[in-house]
Amino acid sequence: MVAHEGGRMPILEHFRELRKRVVRAAAAIVLASGFGWVFYPKIVTLLAKPICDLHRAKISGLGQCGSLYINGVLGPLNLQVSVAFLIGIIGSAPFWLYQLWAFIAPGLHRREKKYTILFISTATPFFLGGAYLGYLTLPFAVKTLMGFTPTSLNNLIRFDDYLTFVLKMILVFGGAFELPVLLIALNLAGILSGKAILKPWRAAVFGIALFTAAFSPTGDPLTMSILALPLVILYFSAGAISLLLDRRRSRKSVS
Repeated sequence: MVAHEGGRMPILEHFRELRKRVVRAAAAIVLASGFGWVFYPKIVTLLAKPICDLHRAKISGLGQCGSLYINGVLGPLNLQVSVAFLIGIIGSAPFWLYQLWAFIAPGLHRREKKYTILFISTATPFFLGGAYLGYLTLPFAVKTLMGFTPTSLNNLIRFDDYLTFVLKMILVFGGAFELPVLLIALNLAGILSGKAILKPWRAAVFGIALFTAAFSPTGDPLTMSILALPLVILYFSAGAISLLLDRRRSRKSVS
């Protein structure tokens, strides 16, 4: 990104830079999706485990696996593409997170750009940790939702619908866990101070609760709590770290 007067850039340059970063991130996701395509059988077995053990069903010679089924000629292909896309997002997380940082970084002072490695090494495990928590929550979410099925009825689940549910669960949890990293990045860029982050804490907590209610794939209180409580803790932690960074910068400016 080319800086202009005082490090500022015309708005058109910002859009061009954003387009470049988005294209690079998309290319990385597509390339990483190749691994999901190659290892599709193992991955789909892992994702289906909360409902049915595909490996055990295959060994036992069963013609079906619980209540899961695939419908339509394009169903198997769509399923494999979706699984590959999920693995592409997760596998390329360090690269597209770097693209996000590279878009923000020009707003930083030179001495603060050293935090690039720290940002990537922090943002990646936060995303992966959130995604893993979403996967761990799957059995509870599935059990809760399946519990609403009347005892006299069978609940047949299309595998592609189930996978869409899994995708939302994993990506919402993974993306939500980037909240503290994003807040600290904005603090380093001089956009948000620690006080500005923590002052509207009541609205922030309410916003987190609203986010979990709106974007949680299940909407049940258990899943919402599993997502909301860590986010509230991470929000206050990010605010506290930002306050420390503000004090450190103020001391350096005085000296």
